[in-house]
Amino acid sequence: MIEGGLGVDVVQRIAASPATVFSYLIEPSKFNEWMGVGAELDPRPGGRVRIDVDGEHFALGEFREVDPPKRVVMTWGWEKNDAVPPGSTTVEITLTPDGDGTILRLRHLGLPGDEEKRSHEAGWKQYTGKLAAILNRT
Repeated sequence: MIEGGLGVDVVQRIAASPATVFSYLIEPSKFNEWMGVGAELDPRPGGRVRIDVDGEHFALGEFREVDPPKRVVMTWGWEKNDAVPPGSTTVEITLTPDGDGTILRLRHLGLPGDEEKRSHEAGWKQYTGKLAAILNRT
């Protein structure tokens, strides 16, 4: 766990089972549907995370914990970004069954300041909302 810094906490209800939601967190083709244009994901502890968000911004880190279909923990940071360099923060995603759906809780820990906290919180709300919209249609 990366100590210090600020955290973001985003909660999103999704109308799909935890197993279905989990698949969108670890399978590159499904990941790309809700976040990014390219993803390299090796979902095992120590496995690589590289997400091409938009052709210009690349998130890099590694998986720390993969517990299907309940939890994913990965380090997170950005190529060519001194404020949040690759692997410098931690993203924890926990999936909890909720009737016929799932509560997704995303915690992003270790962000270095208010500006990065605001930026990442807005981004995570946007992307988890997009994931919910995709799975709510299926």
